[in-house]
Amino acid sequence: MSTTLRFLGATDTVTGSRYLVETDTTRILVDCGLFQGYKQLRERNWRPFPVDPASLDAVVVSHAHLDHTGYLPALVRDGFRGRVHATTATAELSGLVLPDSGRLLEEQAEFRDRHHTSRHSPPLPLYTEQDALAALERFAPHPLRP
Repeated sequence: MSTTLRFLGATDTVTGSRYLVETDTTRILVDCGLFQGYKQLRERNWRPFPVDPASLDAVVVSHAHLDHTGYLPALVRDGFRGRVHATTATAELSGLVLPDSGRLLEEQAEFRDRHHTSRHSPPLPLYTEQDALAALERFAPHPLRP
């Protein structure tokens, strides 16, 4: 059996952590982060995901920071149906961070629309609070063992 590792993010920056582990039968994404920081980095979030989200068997997240979990709502919205494996604490923190992120993205889009500061009409959020809540349903919390 062959195993490959593809770097889908965090290769020329410390943000957007996404690593694809593939075997002959399984595809697992390790982390599913947002690109954050400079505009040129944030624009990467709008590119099509490098693999079909529906082709992934599972996601494993290392911790709840948005640069490791923040793209999960878009991944689920776009077809990922597997489980998101995380420690119980990471799942709980993601339950706070992801919906908040979705709501902030919605508010930013509304602000840009009101003030006509976007080249898009209407400006849209990368994902919504509802997308984030749907992503949380995919979580499979695991207790941390010493």
